[in-house]
Amino acid sequence: MNKFMIDGDQFLMNDEPFRIVSGAMHYFRVPREYWRDRLLKIKACGFNTVETYTAWNLHEPIEGTFDFSDNLDLQAYLDLIGELGMFAIVRPGPYICSEWEFGGLPWWLLRYNGLQIRCMNDLYLEKVSAYFSRLIPIIASRQTDCGGPVIMVQIENEYGSYGNDSAYIQTLGDMLETYGITCPLFTSDGASDAMLSGGTVDNYLAACNFGSKAGVNFKALRKFRGKKEPLMCAEFWNGWFDHWGERHHRRSAEDAAKELDEVLKLADGVSVYMMHGGTNFGWMNGANCSEEQYEPTVSSYDDDAPINEYGGLTEKYEAFRRLLAQYGHENAMDLPESDPPAAYPTLAFTECADLLDNLDLLAQPVETVTPLSMEQLGQGYGFICYTTLIKGPKEKQTLYMDANDRAYIFADGEFLGIYYRNDKKQKISLDVPEDGVVLTILVENMGRTNYGPLMMQRKGIVGNVRLGNQILYHWKTYCLPLDNLQAAQFGEPKKFRFNKRPQLLRASFTVEGRISDTFVLLPGFKKGMIFVNDRPLSRYWEIGPQHSAYLPAAWLKEGINTITVLELEGYKKTEVEFSAQPDIG
Repeated sequence: MNKFMIDGDQFLMNDEPFRIVSGAMHYFRVPREYWRDRLLKIKACGFNTVETYTAWNLHEPIEGTFDFSDNLDLQAYLDLIGELGMFAIVRPGPYICSEWEFGGLPWWLLRYNGLQIRCMNDLYLEKVSAYFSRLIPIIASRQTDCGGPVIMVQIENEYGSYGNDSAYIQTLGDMLETYGITCPLFTSDGASDAMLSGGTVDNYLAACNFGSKAGVNFKALRKFRGKKEPLMCAEFWNGWFDHWGERHHRRSAEDAAKELDEVLKLADGVSVYMMHGGTNFGWMNGANCSEEQYEPTVSSYDDDAPINEYGGLTEKYEAFRRLLAQYGHENAMDLPESDPPAAYPTLAFTECADLLDNLDLLAQPVETVTPLSMEQLGQGYGFICYTTLIKGPKEKQTLYMDANDRAYIFADGEFLGIYYRNDKKQKISLDVPEDGVVLTILVENMGRTNYGPLMMQRKGIVGNVRLGNQILYHWKTYCLPLDNLQAAQFGEPKKFRFNKRPQLLRASFTVEGRISDTFVLLPGFKKGMIFVNDRPLSRYWEIGPQHSAYLPAAWLKEGINTITVLELEGYKKTEVEFSAQPDIG
């Protein structure tokens, strides 16, 4: 049993000075089958600790229903870290940011009027306490004083970037202790007076987050705190994440290692963020949002990390390994061997289904006077489709709406155009014949905001819809989480043709013998979602920078597999390719 503690301005392990050299890897972003391989690679690089968030929205997907099984088995993950002779830092939130959907908060919080997140709101704290009552005992039972690997636990996350409710931070700290945390608690923020004043509390260790200029940042932290405590960089940003439509972020191994060297010269603890990023599988990517712009994050969370998305070792990995050896953090273990990704034969889609023609098979419609948001209708992720009859005749007028995030609009089934929340003007108009027209609005939830003051945004239509000045009432709504694709009626087309209506395309393929990781590419497709064996794998969008989707071998099975694509905006050919290399840039 190890004994970890803070003594003045240093960390001690078993009464000896101890430097935390941690690498971030989130269990929920990595298939469980690969946990051991990735953790061994982190250890072989010279790291003695692994840091992880926990994702509330996965552990409590429906209020009151908890899941700590399979890929969400935090207990097993922490036990494995301990088995491999490493320590763990856990960051249970409840808010985690992490470019993750809603910053890890569950969507169903948005169903409550009057609930305010991340402050001393009684209703919010009630929900947090219910979650912590199930989560924190798992972490507490794995602390070092219980024979486990957990040495530190973080309170909230970068709170000073959001608010200044110190009572809230203190309440979370008290709550963690009530549910069994006895190891040191800490906060982490950017190293500015504004952020530190909002996010720190005197009786907990304050760490800071940055990607360069360690001396400047630590000096600012020391000046603000004005007391002896260990210096720790809780997130050393050695790479960065991507939004759709941006260039892929890259940071040279030389530059990242140079800046990490500066941290190690000064710090008592550091956590490399990310050491292995993994993937925002399914609908779990987050977004940034300002008053002017909504910026959804891609599905890949490669993050230009030393261990890349599919477990490969990069130049940055080797540079960090050499550097850590210079500081006495060398590990002589052999690097674990893992199977590289493989290419599979190109596959032609053989079946298709018109999404709008299958609404009644995929969902039970709900009738309301005004359009309601996803959350108000009990839906978390995916798409939502609204229909209404507009009486005629009406001259041509502009259609006005607020929809989060991207809406495809049809009149009597004919495509009118796309509304995107970043549009500066409402661009769609229509006239209505004497016998009226059925208006259909299909809205895609592209990921909830995970950072900043604009997080409390619902998805779907979030207000009234007007044609000119006239508000449109009486709607039929279909919730489409698309977790039941097998209910759709697929047919064998004589010839594929995109008719400007969203289409589901499906194909089957057989995997025999060794199953390998691969990358799905859809050259000629524009925008949509990829499903493998009816599980949502990844978003795709021709604007990049992500042009391939990582498909782990763990998602495939020996024998017959299916791949389904929901294409929203058009395609030039109907084939899917499987590559041994990612396409991102």
